[in-house]
Amino acid sequence: MNERSFEAGANMQRQTKENDAYDNYRTLGGIINEKDYTSALGRAEKTATLNTTLVQQAKNIATYAGIVLKNSGDPRVNLYAALRADNKPKDVEHHHSQMSDQRLFAEALRMLGDTDALNKTIAAYPNISF
Repeated sequence: MNERSFEAGANMQRQTKENDAYDNYRTLGGIINEKDYTSALGRAEKTATLNTTLVQQAKNIATYAGIVLKNSGDPRVNLYAALRADNKPKDVEHHHSQMSDQRLFAEALRMLGDTDALNKTIAAYPNISF
């Protein structure tokens, strides 16, 4: 019985941590719903091979903004690629797949809580509404 209580407690702590992360994302101006947020983060962690075009897009945006990326497996690139690969569901009016590449990259930075890189991206692209 104690073991069962421990598992439930750990699960509740994980949920609280995930909820706090989503709340922080929303505080930074994030607009992606919680279901898509959680799904994209999970897919980004599990993706081993990325579309080279999406990787290059993320690198170009980051370079222009003065952001240094890791050589391989950068979570910002992985998350951007996961978000960009999403297709808009038919029953949804607004979806993150409709965002510009720069705005979607900024959403990935928000989701990861990388405020320094987010601020650099916003400053580098002043004509885009973030």
